[in-house]
Amino acid sequence: MSEVVLSAKNLTKKFGGLAAVNDVSLELWRDRIHVVIGPNGAGKSTLTNLLSGDLPPTSGSIVLGGHDVTRAAPEEISRLGLGRSYQKTNIFPPFTVWDNVRLAAQSRATQQPWNPARWFRTASGDAKVKERAEAALELAGLTSRRNTIAGAASHGEQRQLEIAMTLATEPEVLLLDEPLAGMGVAEAERMVELLLRIKSRHAMMLVEHDIDAIFALADHLTVMVNGTVIASGLPADIRSDRGVQAAYLGEE
Repeated sequence: MSEVVLSAKNLTKKFGGLAAVNDVSLELWRDRIHVVIGPNGAGKSTLTNLLSGDLPPTSGSIVLGGHDVTRAAPEEISRLGLGRSYQKTNIFPPFTVWDNVRLAAQSRATQQPWNPARWFRTASGDAKVKERAEAALELAGLTSRRNTIAGAASHGEQRQLEIAMTLATEPEVLLLDEPLAGMGVAEAERMVELLLRIKSRHAMMLVEHDIDAIFALADHLTVMVNGTVIASGLPADIRSDRGVQAAYLGEE
């Protein structure tokens, strides 16, 4: 059943006299993909950074799973159920695909430093960590690549790996910043399939430029220009919006 998992109201972020994000409101629903588009400099990545806690808002509010996280630190927001990826792939290149995902899963392990029985236990032996890592690896379609050195994987596989690492933290909300950037046609198709496969379990927001992928994935589209939302609604309505065509999609 769809439900609002994250809600942002009247978010504004100013850098001096420049409003990089200006009075933006949105809701992210479970089992729906919300895509944010706009030209370079529109404020899309800044909006993502506000929602993840990487930047504090100048004004406005953010509620995640019933918790006000407007001023929360990124690690607190992450523990409350938000996972994100970045424009630049963020993995551990010298480690195997499996070790990357296991390390992400391990970040959610219950810590009991006062328990002497845990002092000499290897992290790789934690059954719950292994279970989370295996599930994330399978969801991302990387089970057969588990022993591959991450730095030797293809660009598309590295982007899949980054999402697998995010999934291993068991997030409620996924914020994905240009997950298809730099991909060829086949890699992009695999990424679209992956995102559709995992959407039923998460509320998702994507920042993306690939128009074909946008309309294949989006349940809701928000268009930003110069930090401001100029249109937000169903993809079919946005596609036919003359203001959006002029500002971003191009006149027919």
